[in-house]
Amino acid sequence: MEKVAVTYENGEVFQHFGHSPQFKIYKVENNKILSSEIVETGGSGHGELVDVLTSHDTKILICGGIGGGAKNMLSEAGIMVYAGANGSADSQVEAFLAGKFDFCREATCNKDSHCRHH
Repeated sequence: MEKVAVTYENGEVFQHFGHSPQFKIYKVENNKILSSEIVETGGSGHGELVDVLTSHDTKILICGGIGGGAKNMLSEAGIMVYAGANGSADSQVEAFLAGKFDFCREATCNKDSHCRHH
């Protein structure tokens, strides 16, 4: 079993990792969602958000925009980052599990970059 987190607000992928109010964390196995839960982040700060993810044994993060510093912190914590997501969090995870998620391959991804999709 693996855990995939998405930056989350009101059913949608939240677009700024560093200010994400919640994560939706999915338990997945064999490319199927087994269950999910919404976790409050408690506010802000890249370090605190990375701690929330590691405390839930998350190995994959799907997000909208993310800066290089945050991406490095997540990488050091053993969390793979797939940026450039938008729209329904559930749909983005389903696309990821199906191998159809078009993520940003650049070091950073933000609202002004070419990494925006759809």
